[in-house]
Amino acid sequence: MAFKKDFLWGASTSAYQVEGGYNEGGKGASVQDVKKIPDGTPDFKVCSDHYHRYKEDIKLFNELGLKAYRFSIAWTRILPTGDGEVNKEGIDFYNNIINECKKYNIEPIVTMYHFDLPYELDKVGGWSNDKTVDAFEKFAKVLFENYGDRVKYWLTINEQNIMTLMGSVIGTGDSSEIYQDNHRMLLAQAKAMILCHKMLPNAKIGPAPNISAVYPNSNTPEDNLAAQYANVHRNWQFLDACVFGIYNKLALEMIKSQGYKLEISEDDIKILKNAKPDFIAFNYYNTSTVKASQKINDSTKIDQQNMSGVNGFFEQVDNKNLQKTEFGWEVDPVGFRVTLNEIYSRYNLPLMITENGLGAYDKLEDGKVHDDYRIKYLKDHIEQMRRATESGVEILSYNPWSAIDLISTHEGFLKRYGFIYVDRDNESEKTLNRYKKDSFFWYKKVIESNGEELD
Repeated sequence: MAFKKDFLWGASTSAYQVEGGYNEGGKGASVQDVKKIPDGTPDFKVCSDHYHRYKEDIKLFNELGLKAYRFSIAWTRILPTGDGEVNKEGIDFYNNIINECKKYNIEPIVTMYHFDLPYELDKVGGWSNDKTVDAFEKFAKVLFENYGDRVKYWLTINEQNIMTLMGSVIGTGDSSEIYQDNHRMLLAQAKAMILCHKMLPNAKIGPAPNISAVYPNSNTPEDNLAAQYANVHRNWQFLDACVFGIYNKLALEMIKSQGYKLEISEDDIKILKNAKPDFIAFNYYNTSTVKASQKINDSTKIDQQNMSGVNGFFEQVDNKNLQKTEFGWEVDPVGFRVTLNEIYSRYNLPLMITENGLGAYDKLEDGKVHDDYRIKYLKDHIEQMRRATESGVEILSYNPWSAIDLISTHEGFLKRYGFIYVDRDNESEKTLNRYKKDSFFWYKKVIESNGEELD
């Protein structure tokens, strides 16, 4: 059997995309609550109304057979201003979520920070301000004190690399000092890991970046070198600092070439080196392909909108060998296995998949959603994950995105990922009723067979 008996088959959500209740229970505003929403896309005030319907939803998760539920805790439900008085109503809400999971023997996997920086911290500089590092450490301490008796698995920061390289796109900010801000996030993460090991010696904690393999566009030495730099830029500079406590030298070369500020003190290095993750969690959706950069203008900085390249090092190109989703994302199940193999070979730590899924235009017809396309996508990726485990890669858990339909960062409710359909769209909240998709019943069989039954 490829998967161990205690393998955690789960699914994922994030607080700001699923909960709603944006101004209830003492919650403060986050950057997601105040950001400019594209025309035709709903805001995050109601979302899937998980805030009021969590019992109904977790009961459905139990019926699905989930062994784990990966969710995030909204920083501003716990500390409404990001750093101040603890909000008891927020503490109680997540106690209820965790207890409801435990009632059904569903392992809670908690993300501490998923794109929802408190707005009050953002107003004073966000990650450009050292205060945010201290505030995150305080937030971590409150979480460990209140939930550490029941939560074994902690994720520090969701997709730190995406926030750094695409902050303006996902609504987390756009700083002129992105690498110095990233350094502060690394320090905050390190302090949280150190604190977790001190306060909760039986708990496990790790980062949760978005990682995917980068291919060279050809077999030329120049394109292979470009892929090496692109992998460092997109993936390894973030994990090397987290796992090894050191900055990747190729990353420093690219940062310097772009003229970005990055100051690292000896005390900072000590903090990074003292923080040891217990596992690496990561989100995977697709791979990317690059060629050697023909640009030589060193004064032009990285395109922060799509990670398309760094002058003189690499440029991203389409991979003609891969199909694409309705939303233009390349589909690469074998690339998932490549990524699993590469991360495990590089860091020799257990892995946890915290997001993987297909966004599509699902249609509700007579109370049913026939999403064969999602079943095929997940089946192909799970098969490659199984092969990776047979090669010796240690995987703790698989948590597709998403457990239930929620608001996509860019397309709202047009782009759906869930096993459970939520009756609403971008124009109206409708009934918010829940419906099980075909993929719900398929994934239930996968879980019951511990990954042996994929058809």
